[in-house]
Amino acid sequence: MQIPIENQRLREVREDLGYTQIEFAKMIGAGSSTVDIERGKVKLSGIVVKELYQQFQINPSWLFGESDQKIIRMSSASTMPKVISIDGDGDENIVMVSQKAAAGYGQNVEDAQWIGELPMFQIPLPEYRNSSYRGFEVKGDSMMPLIQDKSWVICSAVEKLEEIKDNDIYVVVEEDSIRLKMIEKDIENNLLNLISLNPEYAPVQVPYENVVEVWKFHSQLNFGKMNNMVTLNQIYSEIQDIKKKIG
Repeated sequence: MQIPIENQRLREVREDLGYTQIEFAKMIGAGSSTVDIERGKVKLSGIVVKELYQQFQINPSWLFGESDQKIIRMSSASTMPKVISIDGDGDENIVMVSQKAAAGYGQNVEDAQWIGELPMFQIPLPEYRNSSYRGFEVKGDSMMPLIQDKSWVICSAVEKLEEIKDNDIYVVVEEDSIRLKMIEKDIENNLLNLISLNPEYAPVQVPYENVVEVWKFHSQLNFGKMNNMVTLNQIYSEIQDIKKKIG
């Protein structure tokens, strides 16, 4: 007997979440066990589909094989930092994420011990109060001329995706990447368009559901000589050219 795809995917969800058949059945209103559903002997009820969506954001279309998008994360889901660092005086530290640390950052944003091993410091200025800040090391020239390769950007936490403003610059954290880009929201399709200031780089689209954290660009730290200094007028002109090309 061919087991319907929705029954197969229920089992996949349960196993991914690490629940037994008895535990999961109680959570989603599927009786005493999901064993008969997983074997294809019982149909997937509307109640179960609703609970899967409400509790775990499982896309109903994915369940029935009509979409490749498994998770529907609410656009209002929190993008705030999952872990912050506090010093002995109760002041929040600015955690610094180097290029080396960036490779594992997206998978460890909720691991207090992992975050606690990153370097951190404070800037005793009023401009760095009333928000959580994080530093990210920049690699590459995709945000030239505004942001230099090997510089550090200090960014303030963004609470949720709705707070993102088009054409502002943000650090977007996904499980497998950290990107510093100018953003334009595609609300209709639940996408963030990530745009480089360097026109040699093509825009990248990121589904809302993939976003783990968002940080708004606040300031830049540069060390050593800068051979590519530009004026604000040059930066403004570059951004206007990019907007024209996009539009």
